[in-house]
Amino acid sequence: MRHETFEIEIDYGKLGITHNEVKATYTTYLLDVYPEYQRIRKRPLIVICPGGGYNHHSPREGEAIAIRMNSLGFNAVVLRYSLCPNEYPCALYELASLVALARKNAEEWNIDENKIIVAGFSAGGHLAASLGTMWNQGFIEDALKVSAEEIKPDGLLLSYPVITSGEFAHRGSFEKLLGTQYDQMVDKVSLEKLVNKDTPEAFIWHTFEDGSVPVENSLLFADALRKNGIHFELHIFPYGGHGLGLATEETNTKEGNKLQPECAIWPDMFATWLRNLN
Repeated sequence: MRHETFEIEIDYGKLGITHNEVKATYTTYLLDVYPEYQRIRKRPLIVICPGGGYNHHSPREGEAIAIRMNSLGFNAVVLRYSLCPNEYPCALYELASLVALARKNAEEWNIDENKIIVAGFSAGGHLAASLGTMWNQGFIEDALKVSAEEIKPDGLLLSYPVITSGEFAHRGSFEKLLGTQYDQMVDKVSLEKLVNKDTPEAFIWHTFEDGSVPVENSLLFADALRKNGIHFELHIFPYGGHGLGLATEETNTKEGNKLQPECAIWPDMFATWLRNLN
């Protein structure tokens, strides 16, 4: 396995953006290739954005997810994006930059450049869905000097995502994301309003009992996809709190409150969805 961590280089000063110089990083989980023994096939790449309310990165939604994706035959990379006090759109630029980098290195990384899936958990789901709805709006291309096609996700994996800044908002995520821009930007990053015909297909899962990020976040996003003719797969599990990760012992907490065996089927369902993705 190619397992390395790198910094993402973006000159925020040149872009006129205040940044505390704590650089975003990405860690690769790229499976080895054995051409002398196996038929070579390009693997999908899962770009993982952990949750944490734009305040921290949940360690349970990083490496464990990547290794589970490896077990399903996919390559993976974990992005540790900018957090507060760094404000929007720093993290979005970093995710877009990583997707473009992955496409550029598709041959070396042994990935299918047409199956780059951006995966997000909780606030990381907001980041993933932000790229999914904003990849061709122009401002990311202008800032990073890339084309829209270079940064476009081919699909979205959204796990109990933060989506709406309206009635069912996880308010803290938006406060941390926007900081001083909150009043003028909060309505503009409510992602159910930004879904359009160019938004990629999505696999979404949530729990009915989520007490931190209400299930309406996923329902609103799915409804917007439906209205725009975008295919999606949505699973609402009846039981389980927020931040389940894999819902197995691998991503459980010391308190033991993130173990929900009936939800642990989601990676296999996602794998089936991805293999059938056009």
